Parts: sequence; C-alpha cells; structure tokens
Amino acid sequence: MPAPDGAPRLLILGGTGEARVLAAALAGSGIDIVTSLAGRTRNAPPPPGRLRVGGFGGAAGLADYLVAEHIDLVVDATHPFAAEISDNAAAACATTETARLVLARPAWTRAPGDIWIEADNVAEAAALLPRHGRRAFLSTGRRGLEAFAALDGMWFLVRLVDPPATPLPLPDCHVVAARGPFAVADEGRLLDEHRIDVLVCKASGGDATAAKLAAARERGLPVIMIRRPPAPSGRVVPCVDLALAAIRAMLDGPAAGTETRAP
Repeated sequence: MPAPDGAPRLLILGGTGEARVLAAALAGSGIDIVTSLAGRTRNAPPPPGRLRVGGFGGAAGLADYLVAEHIDLVVDATHPFAAEISDNAAAACATTETARLVLARPAWTRAPGDIWIEADNVAEAAALLPRHGRRAFLSTGRRGLEAFAALDGMWFLVRLVDPPATPLPLPDCHVVAARGPFAVADEGRLLDEHRIDVLVCKASGGDATAAKLAAARERGLPVIMIRRPPAPSGRVVPCVDLALAAIRAMLDGPAAGTETRAP
C-alpha cells in the first residue's frame, strides 16, 4: 500500500537502543516509520511509529516486503552481532534497488588496566575460559550458551534480558534477568556477590552495558571479549545524529522534526 499522503517510507531494522532513539527522533517528521523487531525479547518497549514483529523469510522475503510496502529507505540498526539479518538486508536492498543505511555503534576500546583476551566466536571463548577463571559471568545472550555446557568445574552467572522459558544448557549456573543501562557500582556489587573471577562478553559497544567492563577493570578481572563479525558493507554511520543527517540527504528532505517533502 502507498505511504500516507505520499510521505517517504522508512524501515528500521532494530531492537537496539539506537533504533528506538532514531524512531523517536523521526516521530512527527513527515516520514512514515516502520520498525521491525525479531521478537526474541519479550516486553521490549515499543518504538514510536508502526511496529512489525517477526522474521521476513530471508533475503527474498525481505525483498518482497520492501516492494509490497513501497519502502524508500532501510536503516539497519540491528545489534552488531546480528550478521544474518544485516546480510539479508544488504541482499534485499541490492535486489530491489532500495537505499540502505547502516547505523552501527562503535566497538568498545581498551582502557588502561583492561585485561582482554579476544576470541573470534563463542566456541573459542568457551575453549579459552578455563585458563582464566572458574566463576564466570556470561554476558553473551541466550544463543550460544551450549558451547559452555561441557566445561568441567565451572560455575556461571548468566544475565539475560528476559527470564529463560526453558532451563539453560549449563549444569551449574545462576540466572539474572535485567535490562540495561547498568551502573558501574551495581555491576561491581554483582561481581563481588557472586565471587566472579572472569567475564565473558561480546564486543557489542555502546553505553548501556559498558559498566561491566569498568567494574572488571577495577577488580583486575580478565575479560574474554568475543570479536564482532565483519561490519556490513555500504554506508555506515556511528550514531543517531549522523543517521538523521544521512536520512535527510538520502530522502532529499529536510531534517527530522520539520515537514518532509516526498522524494
């Protein structure tokens, strides 16, 4: 169906904090905003604008959606480790000749005192883990926890956004359900309370979960850091402000917050 009043139509692939901030910044701009969420996180705060939940059926399904919904621009604001949807978005936009912008938050950088051991994936992180501690804080999300299941003599603190619907595949663990942002003091208390001696996390970047790194640094704890997958190809911006400027230029309209002319 055509966008209301001929307004340009923007699809935000997201679920990240940046995606919600971007949708909020574009509210009232005259752009018809649709945010797509995978639906894995329960009770996620809804972004402004229209919402779509669930997968597209791969690159071909996304391409069909772009055509059917007359999408003018796709903004890939997915999690840095959501490589599959980013690849699908690149392929679908290429097939349909739809403009695409990637909003990718910068990765974390080492600070003085950090003890980082880098791994290419979750399996490599699990293989490295027993050399660096026995009480591990796993801040890697629900997917991939099976890689740690066979490690002997380990205890795990697992933090998830939602309580797990089924038991985790870890023989000796404690689950904390919480949503960021987190404060350094609170992260420090969590590490101390559970006598954590090693942290495992993904190099997600952003401010919402960076406090755990500062807390680990203060305690001299090693951090097994899982590297990001390769960045998506195409035009990439590191923050919402630059995304807004890029969207304005790509849609050939004024800045968000003012009346927008249809391209």
